[in-house]
Amino acid sequence: APGVMSSLARTAAIAAAAFDTAPRRRRGRRHRGRVVVARAKASAASNAADKAKSKATYALGVDVGTQGTKAILYDLDARAVAGRGAKSYGLLPNASANAAEQDPATWLDGVRVAVKNALADARATPDAIACVGVSGQQHGMVCLDAEGAVVRPAKLWCDTESAAEATELGKMFGWNMQAGFTASKVRWLKNVEPQNWERTKTVCLPHDYVNYFMTGEMHMERGDASGIGVMDMEAREIDEAKCDAVDARFFETLPKLLPPDVEWGKVTPDAGAFLGLPAGIPVSVGSGDNMMSALGAGCVNEGRLVVSLGTSGTLFGYNAETVPDPTAAIQPFCDATGGYLPLLCSMNCTRVVGEARQAFGGGRSHEELAEEAKSVPPGSGGVRFLPYLVGERSPNWPHAMGTLTGLRPGSLCTPGVVYNAAMEGATYALLGGLKRMSELGLSPPTELAVVGGGSKSKRWRQIIADAFDTRVTWPVEPETAALGAALQAAALVSGASTRAFVEENPPAYADDVSEPNPDAAAAHAENYEEFVREGEALFGPEIVCDVRGEYDEVYA
Repeated sequence: APGVMSSLARTAAIAAAAFDTAPRRRRGRRHRGRVVVARAKASAASNAADKAKSKATYALGVDVGTQGTKAILYDLDARAVAGRGAKSYGLLPNASANAAEQDPATWLDGVRVAVKNALADARATPDAIACVGVSGQQHGMVCLDAEGAVVRPAKLWCDTESAAEATELGKMFGWNMQAGFTASKVRWLKNVEPQNWERTKTVCLPHDYVNYFMTGEMHMERGDASGIGVMDMEAREIDEAKCDAVDARFFETLPKLLPPDVEWGKVTPDAGAFLGLPAGIPVSVGSGDNMMSALGAGCVNEGRLVVSLGTSGTLFGYNAETVPDPTAAIQPFCDATGGYLPLLCSMNCTRVVGEARQAFGGGRSHEELAEEAKSVPPGSGGVRFLPYLVGERSPNWPHAMGTLTGLRPGSLCTPGVVYNAAMEGATYALLGGLKRMSELGLSPPTELAVVGGGSKSKRWRQIIADAFDTRVTWPVEPETAALGAALQAAALVSGASTRAFVEENPPAYADDVSEPNPDAAAAHAENYEEFVREGEALFGPEIVCDVRGEYDEVYA
């Protein structure tokens, strides 16, 4: 619509001004004197190689995350990653410790810079990009007005200001909704900022917004939309009655759902000019970051579970049927292929290890501390790091705090101890998810695929293998969400279903496999029980809702 397109053009102009994207003339010294012949020949060869690479075709995958945007160029001929790029950013400053917000314009600039860097890494030009897929952080509430302009900063998955609204909705819906779910944020907006809710005509998710900016078309798809909290999981459709419980207008603000394996739209000239993409190339439906990470890890069939070590920690895997959990420890999300993706999410993962390094590392790098941690026994000598720095959603403890327990004289003198305890604490938070999946009747995994930034740590992979008592593998490409987005786009232009394309072109895995050590596994099992006991003593009981909508106090 003309109003929508003019709004997108305005957004691009505002973003360009905010991030100063105007071309700049470089200042430098002119070459003087003789030009060495060898250098001229090398330059000519390099230019020829660049031109040759520009003729290749790539599927572009971008992952719009909480701490930055990643981009991957996937060579459609070689069936391999050809280039990578990234752009880091953070949260908006906020007076509330429970708030976590970003300006959606930040994501657009993140895409622009990450794509530019990926093209430079591949030594390719934008016209080599044949298609685009977008992965995005789940749950974020993006509110748009009648002209398609952003009403207020997006409230992210890790924003817990809507804890009271989540409890209220959970009681009505009959399951233990956490503050991360988008529906609770919409309810919060209605209660706390009614003027902004009145202006809001469309509610979408971060990846929806980026696709909208690229194409001028607004839709949703079932993987990401299942994280809003108002989907009938059996029917795989938005439940209008649940939307009405949030607000009578909520249902009409949600865009139409698209099926998997279809085109969302095509990149518009305005969006292409800002993002550095060719106009007219197709954009796949995209999905949430966990759904895309499953694709990038090759997890499109039952058997393998993915452990994702990022800002949040997640444990998930493909399942043919929905797995309802009234405690909501395991979320019965839809996946990006038409199946389901039962998932546990911990709000505290790599940030815990990062803060342990900053506070206790004495200036050492992650690599140096991981080497020191090798000498620390399983259980870190009784030191436990309860990792709930920003509260927690599984268990549902939005009020929880990060806590070190078991300190004795000398515990803090060896930096590797607290660092190791931080990795163990983040791992135990995910191990609880595997135990809950088992209680719900899911089969134990044949192996774990560890992905995300934390997967680069061999020490952390071994801790996971021992704690889960399961073989651990890891993909060569750690940014599996961006790769999954690229694979989905590649499937679109190839004419294959996403599932078939990933099965035929599985991502490469490293030869370095971590096998569990029986003695270490036994030690972790004992330490995990203490970890759970201490968490319950400090932050429990957890308030959960059973399937009849009645509340009970139980411990996680």
